[in-house]
Amino acid sequence: MCGLAGLKLLPGAVADPPLEPRVRAMIAPLAHRGPDGEGVWVDAAAGIGLGHRRLSILDLSPAGAQPMASASGRFVIAYNGEVFNHAELRRDLEATGARFRGHSDTEVILAACERWGLDATLPRLIGMFALALWDRTGRSLTLVRDRMGVKPLYWGRVGTAIAFASELKALRALPEWRGEIDRDALTAYLRYCYIPAPHSIHRGIRKLEPGCLVTVAADGRLTERRYWDTRALLAGATRRPANLSDAEATDRLDALLRDAVARRMVADVPVGAFLSGGIDSSVVVAQMQAASDRPVHTFSIGFDEPEYNEADHAAAVARHLGTHHTELIVTPAEAREVIPELPRWYDEPFGDSSQIPTLLVSRLARSGVTVALSGDGGDELFAGYTRYFVANRLWQPLGRRAAWLRPLARRAIGTLTPRQWDILARLVPGRWRPPHFGNRLYKLREAITARGPNEFYRPLLTHWSRPEDLVPGGHEPRHLLDDADLAREVPDPVERIQLIDMLTYLPDDILTKVDRASMAVGLEARVPLLDHRLVEFACSLSPDQRIRDGQGKWLLRQVLYRYVPPALIDRPKMGFGVPIGLWLRGPLRDWAEHLLDPARLAADDLFDPAPIRRMWQAHLDGPDNWQYPLWDVLMVQAWREQA
Repeated sequence: MCGLAGLKLLPGAVADPPLEPRVRAMIAPLAHRGPDGEGVWVDAAAGIGLGHRRLSILDLSPAGAQPMASASGRFVIAYNGEVFNHAELRRDLEATGARFRGHSDTEVILAACERWGLDATLPRLIGMFALALWDRTGRSLTLVRDRMGVKPLYWGRVGTAIAFASELKALRALPEWRGEIDRDALTAYLRYCYIPAPHSIHRGIRKLEPGCLVTVAADGRLTERRYWDTRALLAGATRRPANLSDAEATDRLDALLRDAVARRMVADVPVGAFLSGGIDSSVVVAQMQAASDRPVHTFSIGFDEPEYNEADHAAAVARHLGTHHTELIVTPAEAREVIPELPRWYDEPFGDSSQIPTLLVSRLARSGVTVALSGDGGDELFAGYTRYFVANRLWQPLGRRAAWLRPLARRAIGTLTPRQWDILARLVPGRWRPPHFGNRLYKLREAITARGPNEFYRPLLTHWSRPEDLVPGGHEPRHLLDDADLAREVPDPVERIQLIDMLTYLPDDILTKVDRASMAVGLEARVPLLDHRLVEFACSLSPDQRIRDGQGKWLLRQVLYRYVPPALIDRPKMGFGVPIGLWLRGPLRDWAEHLLDPARLAADDLFDPAPIRRMWQAHLDGPDNWQYPLWDVLMVQAWREQA
């Protein structure tokens, strides 16, 4: 895994200051993404400069260094990621006469572009990648992001150039940088706790969307297009499902998982895995251990608070599979120590508080391995989130056929506060008690009067229900939930919200969180469940092979049961969080009070302090817990202090 950055001057622009020092300044802040080396390639006459920071995973020799030119010299690439079928592609290319200097996947991509062209190469790649490809013949630059958005890529006009980078901090190193805050993007952030693509926190700087590429032609014209369309894939699969029996589907999924995991275990450095003890990470580790003749290195962290601690579950799975397991029980003080680091690594406001344990478990894993496999993506592909069950169980009885029930249900939920619902939930046996029950129930209360499934789903994702009230001059951008065509393309409500999550929450929250946390410590995180062949297969499943008898991930569970007993796995989903609400009333109170000071909130006119202060006081007074919307604002304020 690596970091890339670069510039393409627009026609008529003068390279002042020269390109090389500008590109070197851009890659310097990306050293954490590539601690093993750096490289810069510049063609001053063409107005192009590419920079790269290297984390050596395959071909540790100088033959794997970047930026790299193709054999003929036509193409030059700066590339972040891994192509897991590069060995097969190499054999195919050698059969056509291609010859290779080293054994890196970077060289394979270049040779493929020379033989087949970029458009024919991309569908052949199994992997995760963000790349910048310069065509010296056509004098064009193409930026590409992988199908599911595992690796990041920002781009936009900065001064007289199109600038691009793995992280925003590289763009900020340019002398022409202005960095105007996009208030519309900030408004969207307050609703969802992340900034949805293609927006970034800075006006004019875009996230390249998953499965997309943008080309800067010789005359400066920009062309953005999609080469992989998850939406069209799911819509097509809905019309033409695979119609596999349960046994056939289980065998097929097992085989696909086995291959996807085995490919991601190939590296010239030590490889391990994150293990939470949940379904997704357990199935990945089970496949790793089945493919290995020695114990796989697994890593997990836990907290003293039982509601947030999955360490015992992870340890039980590790014992059953026979992994070499490393566990760290983190004290509240240790967890809080990383909070000042978060704005530095996440680079724009990011409000998912599970960023804290993700950074801690990445740091733990890096002490033993350089590559770690994760189970991310299973919830979105196989319907694992609790909100899917809520949508599935409640929308139908509370929809058009029983509209009169919804106001009654809303009032009934409002008779108790979230904290009081949490106390009542303690009557449910611990094994089946939903975590954060009160907060989830109040999100349902907001959704319950919706006029359709999409409108029903939005409050379940919402942190601030009226974000425009907080951001003067901010207007919330349209979201995929606002797309009226989506219901026609994907009629099933659960499949539709799965698709929405695959296109938004997964790349912009989950994968962003893992990428920044792992890269902060020079760790490469690989995501086998997002192998595009697995995505295609998951989209082809019937709804009851995802959710059956009120249980999500039905088919994925059937595969896991071949390796791990159900008793070790079947329990309510916990998530990967920390007790932020308690800390804000206790050891983080002074820090939060400093950032939420009314004068500080009002200083740059980003926020209206009044609603924020009211919520902060309500949180301090208790018993209600407003940790999530408050954390969103705190992350903006902390980021502003470091920006």
